Amino acid sequence: MNEESTMVQVQTTTLWRPTGPEELALVEASGWRAWPPRLPEQPIFYPVLNEEYAVRIARDWNVPASGVGYVTRFEVDAEFLVRYPVRRAGGEAILELWVPAEELAEFNRHIIGAIEVVHEFRPPA
Repeated sequence: MNEESTMVQVQTTTLWRPTGPEELALVEASGWRAWPPRLPEQPIFYPVLNEEYAVRIARDWNVPASGVGYVTRFEVDAEFLVRYPVRRAGGEAILELWVPAEELAEFNRHIIGAIEVVHEFRPPA
């Protein structure tokens, strides 16, 4: 009798994170698998739910603040994410999750695959 193995398919949610070069260097140091711990003045980790919002932050805030802005994309176990209600931070498309800093290590364990850079913005030449 042959036993069939079944693969469990994890449902994921795509999230985006606008970031500057310092945070991105720490993500790279993790092997593109985790977000770094928050600083004391950063009690919340804010991934966003749409690419357009992430692009706007990276381009309009990160570039002036640090000379370059990046948009990253990553997948997280959707079942795990239900604990974080979607927050509207402004207009209809300005949606984010608020992950308390003390839960970030657990959040990182639920990232499926690698964190990838999908956009890079620099000041006009």
